[in-house]
Amino acid sequence: MRKAGRHFLQIPGPSHVPDRVLRAMDMPTMDHRGPDFAGLGRRVLEGMQSIFRCSGPVIIYPSSGTGAWEAALVNLVAPGERVVMVETGHFASLWKHLAGRLGIHAQTLETDWRRGVDPNAVEDLLRRDTSHDIKALCIVHNETSTGATTRVGEVRAAMDAASHPALLMVDTISGLACAPFEFDTWRVDVAIAGSHKGLMLPPGLSFNAVSDRALEISKDSGSPRSYWSWAEMLGPNDRGYFPYTPATNLLYGLAEAIDMLHEEGLEAVFARHRRHGEATRLAASTWGLEVQCQEPLDVSPVLTGVRLPDGYDADAFRAEVLRRFDMSLGNGLGRIAGRVFRIGHLGDFNDLMLMATLAGVEMGLRLAGIPHQRGGVDAAMGLLCREASDPPATIAPARARG
Repeated sequence: MRKAGRHFLQIPGPSHVPDRVLRAMDMPTMDHRGPDFAGLGRRVLEGMQSIFRCSGPVIIYPSSGTGAWEAALVNLVAPGERVVMVETGHFASLWKHLAGRLGIHAQTLETDWRRGVDPNAVEDLLRRDTSHDIKALCIVHNETSTGATTRVGEVRAAMDAASHPALLMVDTISGLACAPFEFDTWRVDVAIAGSHKGLMLPPGLSFNAVSDRALEISKDSGSPRSYWSWAEMLGPNDRGYFPYTPATNLLYGLAEAIDMLHEEGLEAVFARHRRHGEATRLAASTWGLEVQCQEPLDVSPVLTGVRLPDGYDADAFRAEVLRRFDMSLGNGLGRIAGRVFRIGHLGDFNDLMLMATLAGVEMGLRLAGIPHQRGGVDAAMGLLCREASDPPATIAPARARG
């Protein structure tokens, strides 16, 4: 049966694709070997440097973020070598399993999945590695399964305090273009990202931003690689080309998305995401529900994981919201499956979209019979009105007709 109105896709990615990006992709496919392609290639390769805030190369793959995970590892870490994966949530765990399948010895630094990476725990672990066997530290900037961010700059400071030479690899698949990311300032060695979150595109592109140090190490290190080889990419990239067929029409969309981010201004983009995260958490607390991330310094501007009371199934609640209001919420993953639902507030997203989303959640809580206090939507609306960038308008009352 047809449902009127638009579907609300409020999962934490893929995010809503704006009309400007859709129109930019609606182009005849270009000859990716022809003379006109180099302009597009240079535009996106250089543009992504501005988004990562890096001076080194950004390598673009036609793949999901999982491909960029593998690329980061195989260019730098050989089978049998040791890395540390800080398991802040489900996606950190998946990256660890991928490393294991490549023959890499992946050690886990566990957490309770309710915060980002603890810099003190990183420093302690690295200080104990006096032989410097650990080749890389792998962390997730924004853990999409829990709604917790990691203070990457503090992790780099902890590595420096331990005087450890490990490479710093950061998954910012859901963090990039939503939360501040400073590749050069934080001295990240490899950053991993994808097209379908803050970059506002469909899935299909992934990225490795690479430091000079990582590039030098990759020349004589890593696993056997071909498709994922940085060296194979960098030569053609210098001329604006790719060594194999790129996702040409997605690159049109990427160029448009980069322009949109710069038109709004990255700092304004980050502030918008922070406001929406704060409003969503306020709504949840007003409902009397607990958010998954319990460290105030680590709460995510990208999504909010909300825990239901014991005995209530979050997946059944999500199904009811989808049936009643045609709105998709994110499911709980891994060890918090069935306990948590996730509200995405990322990408091309504004205040009215957030209010509609929170209204759908509050109505769903009522209709599903889940214990909660009313007023979450009103509390969020009050915060958004107080924090609006423009001064409040004063509208004179209409004069009575007589």
